[in-house]
Amino acid sequence: MVAGNEMYSDDSTEEMEVEDPYCLESSPLKLSFEDITSAAYKIRDGVVKTTCMRSHLSSMVEMELYLKKDFVQYTGSFKERGACYALMMLTDEHKQNGVISASLGNHAQALCYHGKRLNVPVTVVMPTVAPIIKIEACRNFGATVIVQGNNMKESKHLALKLSKEKNIMYINGYDHPHIMAGQGTVGLEILEDVPDADAIVVPVGGGGLLAGVSLAVKTLKKNCKIIGVESDRVPSFSKAMEYGRPVTVEGKSTLADGLAVPRVGCNAFATAANLVDKMIIVTEEWISMAILKLVETEKCVVEGAGAIGLAAALSGQLDEFVGKKVVLLLCGGNIDTSVLSRCLDRGLAIDGRLVKFHATLSDRPGGIAELCRILATINVCVKDIIHERAWLSDDVFSVRVKVVCETRDLKHARQLQEIVKKNYSSSVFGNIPLPKVL
Repeated sequence: MVAGNEMYSDDSTEEMEVEDPYCLESSPLKLSFEDITSAAYKIRDGVVKTTCMRSHLSSMVEMELYLKKDFVQYTGSFKERGACYALMMLTDEHKQNGVISASLGNHAQALCYHGKRLNVPVTVVMPTVAPIIKIEACRNFGATVIVQGNNMKESKHLALKLSKEKNIMYINGYDHPHIMAGQGTVGLEILEDVPDADAIVVPVGGGGLLAGVSLAVKTLKKNCKIIGVESDRVPSFSKAMEYGRPVTVEGKSTLADGLAVPRVGCNAFATAANLVDKMIIVTEEWISMAILKLVETEKCVVEGAGAIGLAAALSGQLDEFVGKKVVLLLCGGNIDTSVLSRCLDRGLAIDGRLVKFHATLSDRPGGIAELCRILATINVCVKDIIHERAWLSDDVFSVRVKVVCETRDLKHARQLQEIVKKNYSSSVFGNIPLPKVL
């Protein structure tokens, strides 16, 4: 296998769309429970059986929360389950020829890792927007990595084209039947650890995880509710439920990049549509907050897709389960460090613990010192102060400062606002929100 960046010419506007024979909307393939139990048996030595433990966040949302920590898989996500099973189910010819897929990252990493472990050649096509950390991880597993395409649609088109040209199997990362069966093993493990769960909250992108988990759980425990959660930037499954079939949505960039699939899989939709009890859509702000809370309280570093279940709980959209047992699936932990930093800052701001304000004060000696003294009286920590002199309409002996402060909580932030406004008539605060959970 050759590692690195490879480029291929691809004039998709002049070519017929290549179809994936395992994912045809004209004849969708429904998953069976036997497929999932078969997957559980075959992959038992290839993937980690992850823990499902009671969360310290339970009191915050007044539910008995359990966290299924699938981000501790070797490549950092649940995608290993389906990838491992799909590769093990290949014919000898396909194992020799290899496989190809298009992915933003987690499926690609899982396929590359298990391909190396099982000695199956793997090629992955990744769009240019794929996180660098995930691209490099695929290269490190020795796969052929092609970074091409502005989005998943373009990358998938190229992957399918190469699949046909080179006679190698294309494995859809969320809609191939073996992929869905592998993902369904999560549901079996959850019910082993929390057999009396009232609800299981599942992140939804292409729908493969939702299909596998919902079928596994509903077969064994029909009264357990299955709740799907999506980002409001790409609500593809919710739209499919609305129209009764998969439809393409205009997706936008999201912190939950692993869920950024503009059209759900036809097989996944056919399997899960009648098994899902409720779909929830959350905003980016709540995803940021959830990432922060998981880091602080659970010491879990997860990506947006992994935190989205907690985001649903924090935003108050799971209130019907107050006092009940709810399992959140932390499906992935592959988050760029730069994105994590921004998420933590945004989460702190939403939580009322990072506050920004502008104030006009004296530019004579002691002006800044006086402001700092006032802030110190209420134990506010100053993170940054920036002077703005050139754009003031006040007298030349005044200075406008932008101050970023750390506070303990929302109550402390409001105390800061009161004392600044009391001492400086010309002051403007950024929005100090009032999250439901606080």
